[in-house]
Amino acid sequence: MNINWNELQNGSDIRGIALPGIEGEDVNLTPDVVKTISKAFATWLCSEKGTSLEKLKIGVGCDSRLTGTELSAACFNGLNEVGIKAFDCGLASTPAMFMSTIFPEMMYDGAIMLTASHLPYNRNGLKFFTNKGGLDKSDISQILNLCAEGNFPSYKVTNHILKVDLLDRYSAFLIESIRKGVNNTENYNKPLLGFHIVVDAGNGSGGFFAEKVLVPLGADISGSQFLNPDGNFPNHIPNPEDKTAMASICSAVKSNNADLGIIFDTDVDRSAAVDKWGNEINRNKLIGLISSIILEEHPGTAIVTDSITSDGLTEFIEQQLKGKHHRYKRGYKNVINEAIRLNQMGEECWCAIETSGHAALKENRFLDDGAFLITKILIKAAQLKRVEQTIDTITEKLKLPYESEEFRIKVKTADFKDYGNLIIKDLESFVSKIEGWSVVPNNYEGIRVSCAQNAGNGWFLLRLSLHDPVIPLNIESVEEGGVGFIASKLAIFAASYEMLDISTINNYIN
Repeated sequence: MNINWNELQNGSDIRGIALPGIEGEDVNLTPDVVKTISKAFATWLCSEKGTSLEKLKIGVGCDSRLTGTELSAACFNGLNEVGIKAFDCGLASTPAMFMSTIFPEMMYDGAIMLTASHLPYNRNGLKFFTNKGGLDKSDISQILNLCAEGNFPSYKVTNHILKVDLLDRYSAFLIESIRKGVNNTENYNKPLLGFHIVVDAGNGSGGFFAEKVLVPLGADISGSQFLNPDGNFPNHIPNPEDKTAMASICSAVKSNNADLGIIFDTDVDRSAAVDKWGNEINRNKLIGLISSIILEEHPGTAIVTDSITSDGLTEFIEQQLKGKHHRYKRGYKNVINEAIRLNQMGEECWCAIETSGHAALKENRFLDDGAFLITKILIKAAQLKRVEQTIDTITEKLKLPYESEEFRIKVKTADFKDYGNLIIKDLESFVSKIEGWSVVPNNYEGIRVSCAQNAGNGWFLLRLSLHDPVIPLNIESVEEGGVGFIASKLAIFAASYEMLDISTINNYIN
């Protein structure tokens, strides 16, 4: 096939354009391409497992995207052609697909999830799992190299596909986790009786959580919205980081006088919450909440986060919760792998979480699972309800920034990584000349700078994007006008670099 396979790689995932309709975005993730990718995954898995192709069992599921069913069929065609016994998991979530490799009655050798997370309706992609977890970037590169080679065996297998109801099994797992966690001796089976919980699935895969998990546990789910799968995403983007989406769930909680709101992204590997007052529990606040829960269970252990978390969060984790805050690189796989590495090195860590809502817990095999994150929050909420408290009280002492902005600075050159690294190096010299600014040590990504009270009263981080010709700049301040002060200084620095488009910074300042 005459395509550039490497262009489909997006870190530890594969993503592409699956539908026409947007100008300048040509379809590159066709059924034939997906069919070839499924063959390559099976070939890779065969080598990884040290077994023959015909002995492998692989599950395939998809989210609500418009191309999900068609591309799932392409996966089955590819798997059947190389002799694989395939299992049709239908509408699924990404975490559920991983669990299909773990559940004793399934224990698939591998799993494929068709999803492009929160990206626009015309996109789709593939995520892969074994019982060790999600594949890493190097694994994806190997699979795409196999696609380019195209040397696959041929078997005569006719429609060897078995249907399974994975979401029912996964929901039962979540239900039992909540029942055991709350351990309500008065009403063990319905520990959420008396709770009014509003769920917003954004027309993604997460609607199952309301009917299949919360209702059996006794919760009132009236007012829940956008539970039906619809790949057009007609109401809002299914993304906890999207302002419109968060405003929608906050409004739903207040208008229904609910006790709690829950919002998922498309494939349910990310989530966020809303307290009974309609205030979002997201980003730093969400990290603070789960950190409190984890550090109560495992005192003094490390919490791994990505690089853009606030100084207030560090203070909360280390001074209020008496844990250790370990900032690392952006990218959910980076954060998860760092938590695993810490444990291997003897540094106990039970939680890895990104500000985007990707959260992975050691007790759940370090799987980034938005539904399991909510499960932990629900357990704590039910425990607090017994003593007439609510979860918003947990993060009362967390200091949040007064202002917070992210600027995505475009780099207008093909060698954007080298150019970006040069700018980061030059910035370190520039910082040394600004009174009240100092480079933060032990930083794993880009350059993080602390700004004193008279010099912006906050911090900023300049780093390279993982995949795009962009240099993201995050700035936070605990005072009004602090971000503008810091941004204006950085605009002066950046103005001398011709290949930088700093219009987003200039627009903010002006």
